[in-house]
Amino acid sequence: MPHSLNGPYSDADSEVLWEDGERAFRRGWRLEDNGNGSAVLIVLPAAEHPSRSSLERLTHEYELKHELDGAWAVRPLDLVRDAGRTMLVLEDAGVESLDRLLGAPMDVGRFLRLAIGTTVALGKLHHRGLVHKDISGSSMHRGTQARASVHDARR
Repeated sequence: MPHSLNGPYSDADSEVLWEDGERAFRRGWRLEDNGNGSAVLIVLPAAEHPSRSSLERLTHEYELKHELDGAWAVRPLDLVRDAGRTMLVLEDAGVESLDRLLGAPMDVGRFLRLAIGTTVALGKLHHRGLVHKDISGSSMHRGTQARASVHDARR
């Protein structure tokens, strides 16, 4: 079980929720000292032997954690390196990748709510001086509103 200074994490018995070609997103658990667990999203390189740039991307995303607000972004909680494996741990607000909604007709009202939520999230990201370099359905997530997950953001 991977550990960090902030606690142990488990992705055992979890399934891949989605992949964006470079990374796999899993729902996992952060195990608290009191024995309780809280849901987290665990992001792992999809490749068995990830490239250096793939690992740097996870590190960079983690380094932005203090720049992001959970009201409009899926925030990084931890970067764990254990047994030759690197994983980025994100807060889990029950988010789902927007690309999972593609292919089927969508109610206009739902589409507009997602479009507005995405626009607001990206506006707040830009207001912080960050640029999103991978705007796609796999990098945008929805919970109660569309939320930006920062992938490839730069100052």
